[in-house]
Amino acid sequence: MIFIGMGANLTHPIYGEPVETLRAALDVFAAHGLKVVRRSQWYKSAPVPMSDQPWFVNAVVEIETVLSAEEVLQHLHAIEKEFGRVREIKWEARVLDLDLLDFHGKSSPNKVQEEGGVYPHPYMHERSFVLVPLKELEPNWQHPILKQGVDDFLKELNTQVLQPFS
Repeated sequence: MIFIGMGANLTHPIYGEPVETLRAALDVFAAHGLKVVRRSQWYKSAPVPMSDQPWFVNAVVEIETVLSAEEVLQHLHAIEKEFGRVREIKWEARVLDLDLLDFHGKSSPNKVQEEGGVYPHPYMHERSFVLVPLKELEPNWQHPILKQGVDDFLKELNTQVLQPFS
């Protein structure tokens, strides 16, 4: 299974509100060789780390593809760029954020994001806005490196900063 985390907290000049931008991004996945199999519901979440920027809209999608993990990462970054994402400051507000959370339970040899693609996402087990929608899709999911289940991580997190969003 391949899981992608999605998030946005800025209004897009063409697509509008973050949830509409996320929907539009899903529409272009197929053109990048990424077939969406299923999607969690949308969630509204506080920025992490907490700041004065707008709350995010998040979801997790499961995809199928013949691409390698590295190619998936390249396509996710291309989609972000296509939607106007500019990477300048870590944890800044963004029009679109796409993260490779899990690629068939494998992990990248690279562990430092600044040096290239990393999977699973290095902070995913610390983020309720990733784990809650992931649990919705795969309740028995286990972290490929830490070998703990989604419920183990959720016990340690404040899920109250996460709200279902329609």
